[in-house]
Amino acid sequence: MKTLRPTSVLGLIFFTILASCAGLGKNIESPRITLASLQVQEFTGLETVFQIQLRVFNTNDVDLNVKGIEAGLHINGQPFAIGVSNTQVEIRAYSTELVPVTVYSSVINIIQSIRGLHESEQLNYLLKGKLSLAGESMLAATLPFESEGKVTLQDSKKLEK
Repeated sequence: MKTLRPTSVLGLIFFTILASCAGLGKNIESPRITLASLQVQEFTGLETVFQIQLRVFNTNDVDLNVKGIEAGLHINGQPFAIGVSNTQVEIRAYSTELVPVTVYSSVINIIQSIRGLHESEQLNYLLKGKLSLAGESMLAATLPFESEGKVTLQDSKKLEK
């Protein structure tokens, strides 16, 4: 009867561990995110604070445990507002949730973004950011997102409600 050499045993253990770890890392897709609402919270001389609601669509077959979000909003190609949120929310697999984010905009950014618009014209927006997932070491992840859309000034009044 043949005995296994120590190097063979170590090799077997190594490949067993490697194979078991390969099943841990599911390929998680970035969520789809849309702008659900935009409300003015506070206006000071040089800065405006907005509360936006982001609709987060989890198209994965696993739950996403969100521990934070970073978002930047561009309007008509111009930087408009940026913000972060540490709201923790669980988004079930194939489900959606609203995530509130406080964003900040300077008066200059607001003027540059909406300058020369009439009420019937469209605002083109681009929403970019990162979703941070809760997890221990290798299970924690940051998922980038990007979303584009159009609203008229009339529609934007509806977004405030």
